[in-house]
Amino acid sequence: MFYNRPKTIARRGLLVLAIVALAAAAIVGTSLAGGSGRAAGKAAPDNATLALYSTTSVRDSGLMQNVVLPAYNAAHPGITVKPIYVGSGQAIQAARDGLADVIIVHSPADEKQLLTDGVATLRLPFAYNYFTIVGPRSDPANVATATTATVAFKRIAAYGRTLAAGKVAFVSRGDASGTNKKELQLWFAAKVTKDATVAPTGAWYITAAGGMLQCLQVAAEKRAYTLTDTATWLTNRDNLRPLYRKLTKKADLKNQYSVLLLNQAVHDQVASTGAEWMAAWLVSYRGQKKIGAYGKATFGEPLFFPNAFTVANKF
Repeated sequence: MFYNRPKTIARRGLLVLAIVALAAAAIVGTSLAGGSGRAAGKAAPDNATLALYSTTSVRDSGLMQNVVLPAYNAAHPGITVKPIYVGSGQAIQAARDGLADVIIVHSPADEKQLLTDGVATLRLPFAYNYFTIVGPRSDPANVATATTATVAFKRIAAYGRTLAAGKVAFVSRGDASGTNKKELQLWFAAKVTKDATVAPTGAWYITAAGGMLQCLQVAAEKRAYTLTDTATWLTNRDNLRPLYRKLTKKADLKNQYSVLLLNQAVHDQVASTGAEWMAAWLVSYRGQKKIGAYGKATFGEPLFFPNAFTVANKF
């Protein structure tokens, strides 16, 4: 794996130092800004707690509870991590509202905007997996033979339009999460919709209005297709029959996860110290190795592929 390369390890060490330097710069920036991003009377940062807003897939896959939090708690016993699991859209909004100290998301376009707007100061990609299309064993839309996810989505829409009233072809999260936004982009790429922010119309398409696991449960009940991340699917698939994985590991299904540090000069209650330690662990040699090993023995493939430094800050 890439994390064994000496040159990469050295670069990772430099980045950890850069994160520490960023902490100092953020503190200075806050001081110069005079706390202008905060309403008067708000509390100073609570460095004994860390409000982590994270996409639901790191919870539903077990990565947070089984890997990240135990390592963080052991290294920093004086900090209580308070994870709040929501869709990426909600996590990013929490950052804008000053509710989060650090966020873990998988919605690159929104992450880029957060950096552009100055709400975030640093984005560190740390791992990826793939989105995958799951559906009934009979595969009535013939998704399994599709060469790309775009082709698969075109077939699902065509199949959905043939269904009788009350039958469902696709279940969406509909929650502005990273998965939901990826889904909308695929409908647009398949020319099912004319706008990458708008969902298809028709009785064949419904919204689960919940996290990834809830969406999968509704799809299983309806014997319909849905889009999910591989980590959540592999961890929960035994309880989701009659769904089966139909398409995965296609170039247009890559799913990048990143941790973002937030700007104390915008929201000076941000507990930046604990946030920087969290980011530093995720991209460290030890963190990358543990992330890459998680799930491999159980599922025959990693749930996440560590890739800190291989994608830099590209979107």
